[in-house]
Parts: sequence; structure tokens; C-alpha cells
Amino acid sequence: MHARVYVTLRRGVLDPQGKAVARSLEALGFEEVKDVRLGKLIELTLAETSIERARERIEQMCERLLANTVIEDYRIESLEP
Repeated sequence: MHARVYVTLRRGVLDPQGKAVARSLEALGFEEVKDVRLGKLIELTLAETSIERARERIEQMCERLLANTVIEDYRIESLEP
């Protein structure tokens, strides 16, 4: 089973790295960019055949290690056998 997990900072949490990228883009002439928020993409391959069980296990992984749930949100996408 293959899955993608996107981890992003929660709204309201300062993103200094995103601000630096936004300033750099503006300096390069991309004035239309108003805000940048950076995150992580985590690709997983699991030895699991049940989509429900895989989602449950990935949620546990996110809660325990992959995301700091105090300041980050996560979403699980592309669960494919």
C-alpha cells in the first residue's frame, strides 16, 4: 500500500521559512505571490492490504512521530494498493 502524508503548519503559526521564500520570490520579480507556507510531503509504503487499516496506522504514525500536532496539521492522501 502506498500513501502520501502532507504535514503543514497550522494557520496562525508563524512560518519564517515561508516568509523567506515569499521575499525571495518577490525579489526575483514574482510580485503576484502574496503568501507562502511550507510543509512536508512524506511518502510511505506499507505492507498492508486494507485501506481502512492502513489509514488507521498512518494516523497513529502522524500522531506519534510524523507531525507535531500542537503546531502542525496533516492529511493523508493517495492511499493506493
